[in-house]
Parts: sequence; structure tokens; C-alpha cells
Amino acid sequence: MRASGWGGKRVKAVFLTILAGVLWGTSFPAIKIGLNYVNAYEFVFLRFLLASALMLVIMLLARKLTFPTKQKKLILFLGVTNGVAYISQYVGMNSASAAEAALFVNLSAVWVALLSPKLQGETLGRKKILGVLAALTGVIFVTTNLNFAMLNGGQLIGDMLLITSGVVWALFIIYNKNLVMTSDGMLQSLTWILPLTLLPMLPFVLSSAFQIPALPVQAWLAIIYTAVACWIIPYYLWLEGLKHISASTSTILLLTEILVATAISFFLLNEIFTIVTIFGALLIILAIVLVSYHSD
Repeated sequence: MRASGWGGKRVKAVFLTILAGVLWGTSFPAIKIGLNYVNAYEFVFLRFLLASALMLVIMLLARKLTFPTKQKKLILFLGVTNGVAYISQYVGMNSASAAEAALFVNLSAVWVALLSPKLQGETLGRKKILGVLAALTGVIFVTTNLNFAMLNGGQLIGDMLLITSGVVWALFIIYNKNLVMTSDGMLQSLTWILPLTLLPMLPFVLSSAFQIPALPVQAWLAIIYTAVACWIIPYYLWLEGLKHISASTSTILLLTEILVATAISFFLLNEIFTIVTIFGALLIILAIVLVSYHSD
């Protein structure tokens, strides 16, 4: 019999996923600030290089560093996919606001809902479909403020890169569900996905690697914060939650990212916050409630 409503494991999974979303939400303004001091390629490369080094050291000290050979192809796919998505996001954010970036990246909720039935055999119930529609409408309201002129002009390429990152992350999310259902050690998988994420980034960062030693303190603070608080910790929390909820439910719960990113952007980056934004935020919250209580 499937668990429904607010069963114990489901409550924990929902909580961990929302907490991961909150931490990931702080990454959007942090990245936006960091890009003032370091170019996109160096930023994302150093973020994952630092995260990789930290995880390797932790696992070595704990004497738990082993390679999960049964999932080697899946881990390689997830690492490379993650790297492509992050390159697209960072480069796209050079010409987009933090809130706008959160919009396009978090459209992954829609892509996951569309792809999961084919790739995972997932069934979308009425509540989950309503949740996806509410989430999509809310995301559009929050990030555009119904001012669609923001989608025109010189930032079109940046927007397309951000949309691409959302599509690629949809695949990343869906196949992470396979990982958590077959892996014996989540920390081992996390440890190896991180360095593999660096592979797609290498061609972009080699030409400017000589500039890295001269980076200012502000750049390193952004790199360290996003490596630890916006990747290692939330990714582990999210994987733990993904054990007991579906990929599409998880993706909608992660829309807490956009609420946090928008709130921080309003207070720290002076980005727009209106009645339309508030209504959109309420729709996202409604979507989260709908899928939280839905049976997977």
C-alpha cells in the first residue's frame, strides 16, 4: 500500500526538500553578487572544484571513499549534465536579474512533469497537475511582474541559456531518482558527481585560469558560500528527500528557491516586488501545498 497524505517518511522528505530549496534559493543573489568580481566560467568552476575537494577530504578522513561501480554510467551522466546546466545558468545570469534567472531555471518543474511519465512511468494525478499549473503561473507572476518587455532585446541569448539550464536540470532531477533508488551510499555518489561536474567546464576556464590567483576576497566569499551552503548541503538534503517522493513533486517543492531568491533580491539587490509578485508567490505556495499532500 502506498503512503499518502502526511506519513512519517513523507513529512521528512517534504521538509528536507523544502530546506534544500531554501538554501539553493540563496544561491541566485549570491551568484549575482559574485559575478561582479569574477567571470562566470571561473566562478562556476571554482565553486565545484572547492566542493569536490571538500567532499574528497571529508570522505578520506571518514575512510568511506569508495567508487560506486554499479552506478558509474549514471554518475558520469549526472556529473556532465550538472556541469552543462551550471555553465548555461552562470553565463545566462550575466544579462538577467537574479529573480529572472530563478524563473527560467525553475521552469524545470514543468519539464520534469512533462518528461517524468515517459522516463519514469510516473502518473500525474489531478492535484499534481493543478500544482504544476499553479507553480508555472506563480513563477511567471513572481519573476516577470507581468512585464514581458523584459524578455526582449539584448538579453535574449541569456534567457535562452537559462531556459536550457532548466531543461537540462529536469533530466538531472529525473535521473537522480534512479540514483537514489539504486545507490547503496548517497555520500559516495555525491562525492564523485562533484568532480565529474567539472568536465564540461574545463574548455571554458582554461583560457582565463591565470586570473584566478588575483581574484578579490568578495569573489572567494561568494565561491565558498555557494560551494558549501548552496551545493554540498542542499544536494544531500534533496537526495535524502527524493527517496520518498517523486521527481515532479520534488521539483515543485524546490520552488521555495524562487520565493527565497525573490525575497533576498528585493532586500539586497533592490529588485521589484509588487502585488503581482505577492500573488505569484501565493500561487507557488499553493502548488507546494498541493503536491506535498498528494500521494506519490
